[in-house]
Amino acid sequence: MSKPIVELKNVTKIIKGKTLIDNLSLELFPGQITGFLGPNGAGKTTTVRLMTGLMRLTSGTITIEGASIADDYEKAISNVGVIVENPEMYKYMSGYKNLIHFSRMHKDVSKERIDEVVKQVGLTKRINEKVSTYSLGMRQRLGLAQALLHDPKFLILDEPTNGLDPAGIREFRTYLRKIAVENNVSIFVSSHLLSEIELMCDRVAVIQNGKLIDERMIQSDEKARMKLKAEPFELVENYLSSNDYVFTTQEGIFLLELKEDKVPDLINELVAQQVQIFAVSAVHETLEEQFLQMTGGGQIV
Repeated sequence: MSKPIVELKNVTKIIKGKTLIDNLSLELFPGQITGFLGPNGAGKTTTVRLMTGLMRLTSGTITIEGASIADDYEKAISNVGVIVENPEMYKYMSGYKNLIHFSRMHKDVSKERIDEVVKQVGLTKRINEKVSTYSLGMRQRLGLAQALLHDPKFLILDEPTNGLDPAGIREFRTYLRKIAVENNVSIFVSSHLLSEIELMCDRVAVIQNGKLIDERMIQSDEKARMKLKAEPFELVENYLSSNDYVFTTQEGIFLLELKEDKVPDLINELVAQQVQIFAVSAVHETLEEQFLQMTGGGQIV
């Protein structure tokens, strides 16, 4: 694993005696999209505000590319790009003029850099038209271009697909993946759309009551959950137990957890035991199901 771009160490935020963030530690890596999830009032917005310097830390440290957000704010924040829901643009101006305007807020953003990000978000053909003629998806991509102008290494997105139709969401997701990989950017996405987080992100961090309660990769081939229907039931059950397989049973079905490359071996072993196999299928536990297990059913938004 490469060196993290962002490091939160023992971050705590207390306001009027109430602990909003409680000893939170998290690392965010280049080329990776991390989803940030949590029930209502868990501390997601407070965490984002602390990461952008909009709120002061009570204790702990946040560093971005090695610079402390508390002690070296200008250097740290120079590596950050932010999109909060639907970016506000000057609708009477063209997309290109909007980017020219925003480029003046940063040092050394060249015309070549503007053209580069316009191409990267797929707006080359429409960039000289007024923003008032843009669809919501196009405005969202223009907001992404604006956030990328100064070539940040860390991109924070708060509900970035709000209001987009399914085609727009898929399109935006494609551009985010491209940016993460090509620019080696760490992208941090706070959203309540669990199905979208599952498709967009490499990993998720789950916060509840200000504490990080879980952090995991979304796609993992190390283990598979398999559903097995086979008879005689008792013979299969005894065989699995005696060979230390991890399994449960449900209405005559075996649910097993094992390394994916061991699945064919198990099937061959059962056939050798004269077991009749009627069905074998992978069981995919959705992010929604995992989230409900982690939080005890807490609402996501």
